[in-house]
Amino acid sequence: MHRSKLLALPLIAILALSFAAYAQTLPAGVTKVTAVEGITEYAYPNGLHVLLFPDPSKPKLTVNMTYLVGSRLEGYGESGMAHLLEHILFLKTSTGRDVKKELADHGADFNGSTWFDRTNYFETVTASDENLRWALSLEADRMVKMRVEKELLDPEMTVVRNEFEMGENDPGNILYQRVLETAYTAHSYGRMTIGNRSDIENVSIERLAAFYKKYYQPEDAILTIAGQFDESKALAWVAETVGTIPRPARKLEPTYTVEPTQDGEREVILRRVGDNQMVAVAYHVPAAAHPDTAPLEVLATILGDNPSGRLYKALVYNKKATEVEVFEEEMHDPGFVMAMVQLRQEQSLDEARDILLKTVESFTAEPPSSEEVERAKTRILKQIELSLTNSQRIGVELSETAACGDWRLLFAGRDEIKKVTPNDVARVAKAYFKSSNRTLGEFIPTKAPDRAVIPATPDIAALLKDFKGGEAISQGEAFVPSPANIESRIVRQTLPNGMKLALLPRKTRGGVVSVSLGMRFGDEKALFGQATVAALAGGTLMRGTKTKTRQQIQDESDRLKARIAVNGTPTGATASIETIEANLPGALRLVAEVLRQPAFPEAEFEQLRQQRIASVEESKSEPQSLASIELARHMRPYPRGDVRHAGTPDEQIEDLKKATLEEVRAFYNKFYGASNAELVISGQFDPALIQKLAAEIFGDWKSPSPFQRVLTPYRPIEAVDTKIETPDKENSTFLSSAPIRLTDDDADYPALVIANYMFGDSESSHLFSVIRTKEGLSYGVGSQLSAPTKDDGGSLSVWAISAPQNTPKVEASFRDELARALKEGFTAEELAAAKKGWLAERMVARSQDRELLATLLSRERYGRTMQWDADLEAKVSALTADQVSAAFRRHIDPGAFTVVKAGDFKKAGVWQ
Repeated sequence: MHRSKLLALPLIAILALSFAAYAQTLPAGVTKVTAVEGITEYAYPNGLHVLLFPDPSKPKLTVNMTYLVGSRLEGYGESGMAHLLEHILFLKTSTGRDVKKELADHGADFNGSTWFDRTNYFETVTASDENLRWALSLEADRMVKMRVEKELLDPEMTVVRNEFEMGENDPGNILYQRVLETAYTAHSYGRMTIGNRSDIENVSIERLAAFYKKYYQPEDAILTIAGQFDESKALAWVAETVGTIPRPARKLEPTYTVEPTQDGEREVILRRVGDNQMVAVAYHVPAAAHPDTAPLEVLATILGDNPSGRLYKALVYNKKATEVEVFEEEMHDPGFVMAMVQLRQEQSLDEARDILLKTVESFTAEPPSSEEVERAKTRILKQIELSLTNSQRIGVELSETAACGDWRLLFAGRDEIKKVTPNDVARVAKAYFKSSNRTLGEFIPTKAPDRAVIPATPDIAALLKDFKGGEAISQGEAFVPSPANIESRIVRQTLPNGMKLALLPRKTRGGVVSVSLGMRFGDEKALFGQATVAALAGGTLMRGTKTKTRQQIQDESDRLKARIAVNGTPTGATASIETIEANLPGALRLVAEVLRQPAFPEAEFEQLRQQRIASVEESKSEPQSLASIELARHMRPYPRGDVRHAGTPDEQIEDLKKATLEEVRAFYNKFYGASNAELVISGQFDPALIQKLAAEIFGDWKSPSPFQRVLTPYRPIEAVDTKIETPDKENSTFLSSAPIRLTDDDADYPALVIANYMFGDSESSHLFSVIRTKEGLSYGVGSQLSAPTKDDGGSLSVWAISAPQNTPKVEASFRDELARALKEGFTAEELAAAKKGWLAERMVARSQDRELLATLLSRERYGRTMQWDADLEAKVSALTADQVSAAFRRHIDPGAFTVVKAGDFKKAGVWQ
């Protein structure tokens, strides 16, 4: 991470500064607490703690406020209160501020989240003094000046209740919840942060306001500022905003409930509508700060990793299940390790459960090998190291370790992982993975209980007293992601086979570099009837090459500290890499081997096919999936076999069952090649070296068949209204779409982009403001404008989720807002705010490697430069409200919208 300001000064200046002089640069009463790997902690007189994490490599900054309150702090009748309050804090302040509108106007990437030990709010914006001061002012008001009032609570309560209902649709989510409720008999970790319906519906505004006043105070908060900013200014502005909030007179009492040692197996059975079976098991383990946490994390990886994990091999490879997941929840108080297994109806639940328990609880009978431990450590450390290159990600993730007791646990835990030995892993497995500490089974009396005694949470201050951390990660350059600056840096080249390169070299934090490769193949006729085979071919690429097994591919990517993904669709294939400069050549060679030398192992092919069948089967009762398929089938009425056809679940399953490995190999041999491909790289690398390497590994790879883009031209579609019944699902889906004759070169495209932004594509849009904020009908609602390049099959689509009984109201409000937008148009004031927010969002998006690569890939594909983006932004900036309103009216026909809704409407008593 970055050096402190002091270390960045010239040596002579450093020697001239005394500690006293340095201390005087801090605001009055502010003290430096500690510094680890480029992150410095300060304490303010009112109890607030501030973490500064400077990163000049990207022109953005993240302000993240963490409050040390989550569901662990909720009392009887208060379940879900911390989460409900999270929603309230995005509404109105007593000073008249509209939080959501301000966030949208600043083009912020923002969110809030609640978990067992904390609640946090963050916003990422373009780096500037103005934006930092604004964000700090907003968080100061959010801390003590929010309107916690009944008129705001009533509609937001129904939004939260709809979020609760959304979770109720997912059997896996409910099984997770039921296991925890059974595992914890005293401690609040047995309650999910979403709460229960009765508490959500009946919480009093007085009790909620008291909860807000009690916990939302400076001495219960940790403020993190990460990104490109001046540290001295930031400290001063914090002192002028959040730092002026007085420390409250009340004293927060620490929680003292300790979960009793479990004294026997526990079991819970969940019976609900669904298509796939699941089994889960949980074991109590120590708190995050305990020394056993590191070997437990390695143990969880050895068990659950895909594909090397013992459970994965015992269940998925042996065709006893389709999915396995193992995770360790590290928390402030003693937490848990849970394993979840999914299997199809025809697979044996009893057999899967027995294999699960035997594999986990007999771990000591087959101690972990050095290879298993080192592989797991390498994988875990890779994830940590790559995360540390992203200041936004770490700025938010510090909320988790801070809530566990101290933010430095992130680094201390990493160092402990490095020390883990096979003996450590075997020891913790023996200590905690025993039947009497298990939540799954039934009660069996025993004369000699063998119990797992969970150690108390350590004294974290003593634990970290002398902790120094490692060296800070190298800094990157201050990069401005404007279209002109990006274009000026791009190095382009076309390889002999036709593959295009677009290279954007720049200094990045930790030398990180990102890669995106896209290739296209086939045509409408050649691809007919090949969609399923093509998807299976793409899905099998990463499962083995002619010289490497699936496990060896994963091991090599871990050794290279690279996140690699390769996949294929019916019309093309994609690959992505995130790694560091030194390992980029190796990662590119690995991707080239995966793409050019696939082995298509029979066992891996069969696993993939079974997993995809299970995934489709799981979707057969889900409202969102069924509604999406039905809408796609109506809006794209292509015959079965056409790659544009949207298959029903039964059609998809039938095609998956019929597909053969021989067909998959034949598809690859017929279509895969790089003559119609683009390779885009952004980050820290040597362009000349990569150009030479790309020519070596891809330059002679020609496409064996001609390519012609499959078009989706405009066609008028008769509007229909379709209702799908999904019994026993407490959340419904509403979808609507209308065809538009539009390309992204159309003269009206800029106007429609900003019109859609105002209508439904932002948090201050018409649909969001009415359906979510005002009426509280939906947790999520929005619109999307689709305008292809060189293809006129555009559309405007709207989506929302809600309780089934509220779906008619959602539909009515959508139609009302559409009619109002068409009749009244958009105001000049509304347009000005939308332009500012839209432009800021694009700037922030281009500072994110994934979004920037996607943009560059698209531009290269269609022979465009970043000037296209600059022109689009200039056109949007020049628009008037009358022009936008007129374009919206020209293209949007309210009578052309097809509607599809799916939910348990019969139970709700609507549309009978």
